[in-house]
Amino acid sequence: QVQLVESGGGLVQAGGSLRLSCAASGSLFSINAMGWYRRAPGKQREFVVVVTSGGTTTYADSVKGRFTISRDNAKNTAYLQMNSLKPEDTAVYYCNALIRDYRDYVTPYWGQGTQVTVSS
Repeated sequence: QVQLVESGGGLVQAGGSLRLSCAASGSLFSINAMGWYRRAPGKQREFVVVVTSGGTTTYADSVKGRFTISRDNAKNTAYLQMNSLKPEDTAVYYCNALIRDYRDYVTPYWGQGTQVTVSS
């Protein structure tokens, strides 16, 4: 069994910064990719960012230049540094990871979600 544990959400004023963390633990062989999605009130969940095991990153246009994802493979942890936050970034952020187990199966896992609120 694999778990993703998120931390780092909170309340911040517009223009401020927050850092999210997502740590994977359990019976995993490797992590193919890690990233975040978010769901704003009244909206569907949307893609934010992903980083592959090789370090390739892809960002949603809405966060390019403001958000930076990084990854510590030794700790099975990804970090999302969010700068210049805007009220429209307010959402529940969900960590997502594609994890390969010892049977060579690749399975998507989700974190519990963390609330990010940006006040104007």
